[in-house]
Amino acid sequence: MKFNPKQDNSRDVFGEVYEYFLGNFALSEGQRAGQFYTPRSVVSVLVEILAPFAGRIYDPACGSGGMFVYSERFIEAHGGKKGQAAIYGQELSATTRKLACMNLAIRGIDYDMGKAHGDTFHNDQHPDLRADFVLANPPFNIKGWGADKLPKDPRWKYGVPPDGNANYAWLQHMLARLSTDGRAGIVLANGSMTTNTSGEGDIRAAMVKGDVVECMVSLPGQLFANTQIPACLWFLSKNKSAGKSGMQDRRRQILFIDARKLAILIPGSRKQKEFSEDEIRQIAQTYHNWRGTQWGENGYEDVPGFCKSSTLDEIEQHGFALTPGRYVGATDVEEDDDDEVFEEQMTKLTSELKELFSRGRELEQEVRTQLGRVGYDI
Repeated sequence: MKFNPKQDNSRDVFGEVYEYFLGNFALSEGQRAGQFYTPRSVVSVLVEILAPFAGRIYDPACGSGGMFVYSERFIEAHGGKKGQAAIYGQELSATTRKLACMNLAIRGIDYDMGKAHGDTFHNDQHPDLRADFVLANPPFNIKGWGADKLPKDPRWKYGVPPDGNANYAWLQHMLARLSTDGRAGIVLANGSMTTNTSGEGDIRAAMVKGDVVECMVSLPGQLFANTQIPACLWFLSKNKSAGKSGMQDRRRQILFIDARKLAILIPGSRKQKEFSEDEIRQIAQTYHNWRGTQWGENGYEDVPGFCKSSTLDEIEQHGFALTPGRYVGATDVEEDDDDEVFEEQMTKLTSELKELFSRGRELEQEVRTQLGRVGYDI
């Protein structure tokens, strides 16, 4: 097959091939490849909720650029034209940044990835950007990210994030890069919804009181090939009043969606799941109906066990915890904050133990080999 870069169908085919190999590489490499690949069904949920039809789109931890690719697909699927959204990204790894540039270039998507790769917190490539949409899957629970070097950074409007975990640094960085009507969708570890460690609970409370949290979605397990840490989606908004972002005034309200009972096994896989197209549509329509956007189809109603619109007063009564299971009501999936933290810790510890066992077996074999070479077989 000949590749003609001027033909959209050639770009689409090569783009699909490129994405296929990225996905399979992530599956085979596990955690080592996780920094640049987000499962397509998770990206689809983010894109279908934010509906980035036009404007400035930003990803401060862009990996291989999947958020941008799916944003362009959304635009084209809804009658728009390629290029009506401006793409801005940043990536820490030089190699991964090259993957992103290639991913976008072979699809004919223009982009601004800054002058170089770099740390988003300490070497921000787009300090003056005010994006209409932010989509991101930053690395979970990063420690030692250099908080001590940024104690008075203007991005920390709701509190200085602890050096022991960068989750609230990511959230506040993205808020700082939004326009006055901007909205953001972020993938984070479940612990971010309830943690009270090192002042993180105070930051979360300040964000809720500041009315910048719009929607929370809890995700089922087994969506990610590279981590077993339970994940969730945060949706932030600079303006929840009726207007550009929706006909319904949702100030002092947050929509909670519990999607943990959704998702199906990927064909051919015994462990990894994905959302079906109908499930993606169900989640997105719930948000758009709640917000009263042009993408909605019906009026919004709470659905016990799945979705609930809660007031800030109600959330304050729950100690500013943002786990959807606390608000949506009856569900077959138990959700307890202590169990959630325990599950995260046990998942991490068992993963580390598995790696140690593997290294131990390798070391045992190496010792046997070396002893055999000097005549001492065991």
